[in-house]
Amino acid sequence: MTKENTTASLTPKSFLHKVLNGTAIGVIVALLPNCIFAIIFSLDFFKNNAFFATWNVANVLFQATLSAVIGTLVALEFNFKGMKAALLTAIAFVSSGASSKLAGATELLGYVQKQKAPSEITATANKMVTGFYTTGTGDIINVMLICALSVLVLLWLEGKFESFNFVLLPIVGSLLATVGLFTLPYVKMISSLIGQGIIYFTDLQPYLMSVLICVTFAILIVAPISTVAIGLAIGLNGLAAGASSMGVGTTCIVLVVHSFFVNKPGVTAAVALGSMKMMMTNVFEDPISYVPIVATSAATGLLVPLFTITGTPASAGFGLVGLTGLFTSVTGGLPMGLAILAWLVIPTVVAILFRLLFEKVLNLYTADIFKFEP
Repeated sequence: MTKENTTASLTPKSFLHKVLNGTAIGVIVALLPNCIFAIIFSLDFFKNNAFFATWNVANVLFQATLSAVIGTLVALEFNFKGMKAALLTAIAFVSSGASSKLAGATELLGYVQKQKAPSEITATANKMVTGFYTTGTGDIINVMLICALSVLVLLWLEGKFESFNFVLLPIVGSLLATVGLFTLPYVKMISSLIGQGIIYFTDLQPYLMSVLICVTFAILIVAPISTVAIGLAIGLNGLAAGASSMGVGTTCIVLVVHSFFVNKPGVTAAVALGSMKMMMTNVFEDPISYVPIVATSAATGLLVPLFTITGTPASAGFGLVGLTGLFTSVTGGLPMGLAILAWLVIPTVVAILFRLLFEKVLNLYTADIFKFEP
C-alpha cells in the first residue's frame, strides 16, 4: 500500500480505530493466558509441579510483553512490515515503562558496601543498580499515544530518504522511544488523579461509596487503564476493594449479555474469561454503550454493603477474572451460596433487564454496537 493510498484512506476516526483495535487484540494475546490460569496455578498441586510452575512464570512474562504486542499489532493495522513493524514494537515496549531502573537500588548498594557484605550479595546489589527491572504491563495510555505519534511520523517519512532508511529509521525509532519516556511520568498522572478521586469515595457513606467505586471501576475496565494497578497503588481494602471488583465483574457480565448473540462464541468466551478491554474500540466509538455498564454497576454496587462483600488490595480490580473477587469475598466470610448469588446471579439478571429496557423499550441502541470486528 502506497503512502498516498494509506493517508487518503485515513480519517481521524479510522486512525483511532486502528490504534484501539491493535491495543484491544494485544490485550487478548498478552493477558488472556494468565487470566485463565492464575487462580488454578495458585493451588498447591500446581505450585509444587515443575511444569505448571514454569508455565505460570511464562504466563506472567507473557503479560510483561503487552506493550510490545500492542506495538506490533498497531503496526500491522497500518500495514507496516519488516523494519517499521519492528520499530513500533520496540518503541511501544520502551515507552510503556514496564522495564525501568529499580528505585532505591543505588542506596541499597551503598548500604551493602558499607556493611562489608559478602561478595555475592554485593555483586547482586550491583546488578540491581546497573540492570533494569521488569514488572507489570506498563502504562497502556502512554503506549497508545506514542504508537499513534510513531505511526504519524513513519507515514510522513514514507518516500523520503529511502536510501538512508536502514540508518535513519532506527535512530528515529529510538528518538520516539525517548519521547515516550519523557511523556510517561505525565501520562501516569492520569491514573494517580483517578486514584485520588477513588480515595475520596472511601470516606463516604458505605452505600454511596460502594456505588461510586463500583461504577468507576466498571468504566475503567473498558479503558486503557489498569484497574488492578490502581487498586494496589491506593491500597483498597474491605468494602472498597469488594466494590472495585464488583464493578469489573459487572462490566464483564454486561458485555457477555450484549455479546452473546452478536459475536462468535470465542469472542464472548474471551470476554467472560477476563478480556473486557478487547471491547475498548466498541465502547469508544459508541459511548452510548456505557449506559448499560453504568446502570448495571450502579445497581450491583448496592450489593456490596448489603452482602458485606469485601476484598483486599491484591484482589481489587480483578472482578470475575479467575473468580478472584468471588473467592476473596468468600475468604472474607461471605457464604459460597450468597457469593454466587451476589457475583453471578443477580448481576446477570440486572444486566438482562437493563438490556431489555435500553434496547427494546427505550431504543437507545442495538446490541450490534457490541459486535467485535478485529
